[in-house]
Amino acid sequence: MVSWQMHGVGLFTRLVYRRRYATEAAGLRTLNRPKGPSAPPASLAATRSSVNGFPVYRVGEGETAVVYLHGGAYTSEIVKQHWSLIDFLAEQTGCAVHVPLYGLSPKHHGLEALDLVSEVIRGLDRPCHLVGDSAGGGLALLAAQANRGRVAGLTMIAPWLDLTMSNPGIDAVEPHDPWLFRAGLRPVADAWTGGLPLDDPRLSPIHGDLDGLPPMQILVGTCDITLPDCRLLRDRLPAGTALTYHEEPGAIHVYPLLPVPEARAGRRAIVDHIRACS
Repeated sequence: MVSWQMHGVGLFTRLVYRRRYATEAAGLRTLNRPKGPSAPPASLAATRSSVNGFPVYRVGEGETAVVYLHGGAYTSEIVKQHWSLIDFLAEQTGCAVHVPLYGLSPKHHGLEALDLVSEVIRGLDRPCHLVGDSAGGGLALLAAQANRGRVAGLTMIAPWLDLTMSNPGIDAVEPHDPWLFRAGLRPVADAWTGGLPLDDPRLSPIHGDLDGLPPMQILVGTCDITLPDCRLLRDRLPAGTALTYHEEPGAIHVYPLLPVPEARAGRRAIVDHIRACS
């Protein structure tokens, strides 16, 4: 049964956030709005370094490394919900969680972000676990594809896997998603390519090589336009790839980050997967 909190957050999201992506013009406004602050809250103990000129924060001191890649359609900054999940993962797993703040569109583009994340991964002295939500989930899979042998595990929360958004299954899900709409996401996707095709496998990982990937985890709600591509990825993975796949009935986009009861089980599942891959 879907919680009343999920219903409430879905209604709030439809009223407040859907307008950011409801039309192409709205998407362009979202793309070009000034960026807000990205530093972690003062209450969160984090150390800062720099890689390729971009800030990378570390939360926790454990020997096992997690790299967290935040969502926001590649154009919105990291927010308090991300930092809350990062803090939870560091506390519950005992890992050091590294958070690279990749450059956002329209000033920056996808290959630049992939280079940054790859440099962070190579700079660690041990294999890491990648975690990403939404756009960050897509970037996490791209980084795993580009750094085979350096990634011990991969968790994707409602990942944006295909910038073309051409999966015909999206047609049936889109009316039930209170947050995301393809019309507004298309100019955002175009800006992120840096002039490359939308289906370039270095930008849209579902078009890339799926062999030799580490144990994977996917969490997605059924009221989320990323659902059809999550199912497609699940079905395309080679038979030998370990996959933990979960669809949360009635849940909206990136539900483990939301203040809903369903998020608790999702967060616990992520912790369990990180531990199992360590």
